[in-house]
Amino acid sequence: MTMQKIISIIISIVTVLSSCNSKSGQSGLENSGINETFLKNVKTVKAVLNNRQQELILTGKVEYDPDKIISYVPLISGVIDRTYFSLGDKVQKGQPLFDMRSTELSALFSEKISLEAEEKVAERELRTAQSMFDDHILSEKELLEAKGKLMQTQAAINKIKSDMSVYGTDKGNGIFTVNAPMSGYVVSKKALSGSTISPESEPAFSIADLTTVWVTVNVYASDLRLVREGMAVEIMTLSYPDEVFYGKINSLSQVFDPEEKVLKARIIMVNNDLKLKPEMSAMVILKDESHIRALAIPSEALIFDDNQYFVVVEEKSGSFAAKNVVPQGHIGKLSYISSGLYEGENVVVESQLLIYSGLKEE
Repeated sequence: MTMQKIISIIISIVTVLSSCNSKSGQSGLENSGINETFLKNVKTVKAVLNNRQQELILTGKVEYDPDKIISYVPLISGVIDRTYFSLGDKVQKGQPLFDMRSTELSALFSEKISLEAEEKVAERELRTAQSMFDDHILSEKELLEAKGKLMQTQAAINKIKSDMSVYGTDKGNGIFTVNAPMSGYVVSKKALSGSTISPESEPAFSIADLTTVWVTVNVYASDLRLVREGMAVEIMTLSYPDEVFYGKINSLSQVFDPEEKVLKARIIMVNNDLKLKPEMSAMVILKDESHIRALAIPSEALIFDDNQYFVVVEEKSGSFAAKNVVPQGHIGKLSYISSGLYEGENVVVESQLLIYSGLKEE
């Protein structure tokens, strides 16, 4: 249907309504001669008293759960020989990530070999001492000294092995492998083949478990009275504009951020499908229901004209009137009215613009 036809139909309806009213002399378009087909298309709803709800829209950002991210900083200096992962890879705990060479680890490795040789000598001496003790040639004190020497050597070897396990898995020839400390996704990588690393350098890599993330929300001082822990929230993102994520405020900071001048509210979200990515911006919608009763009507019923709001009410079948109302906030598809309307009145929500135009012509 063309725009000209639409305009023509609207003009015809308005003309019919106006002429019918002028003929009858009754106000509010009351006339049994009004087009019955048009009246059938008029839809009304009753104005009702509801507990008033308030809707607050805040900005937020998806962040890592700090309890589920590990950044690896080497305890010793070395050179990376080879890497086995890329940024964004999923890794399992214990999986090799890179090989490194280190003079410090090589020194520990040499010390371990020397101590293992001493261990063999101490074991042989202990066997000899045990045999001589059995033949009553050696005293018990000398036997205990031989046992103590072996135990000391073994303790030193175990200490070196424990120290080396902290740095990585020994592959021999001065090469050690660093393994993934947890399962998750590689979210940061600075380790490159041939690069040097040290305790003072940036983390070689970071692994995060993204099945749980935080949504951190900025709460301004003017909105603080409407925000509390435990409130249900709806979260929307630009990446998924047609999808709503549901959560609740788990905690609310008691200290304002000195730079952003906001309080930070935290929402912990289960993220098994990994749709929520760290650093992703989010819009957080909070809904608060008060015990204040207010008159509610569908927002679509409101007509803005001449810097005022109006609604069309059906006073009785076929009889309409325009009322000037004062809105007092809205939430979703509902608007709250502070004056100009009464509970139970039938508010027109379909064809109200046509009827309003006809009423203005009177």
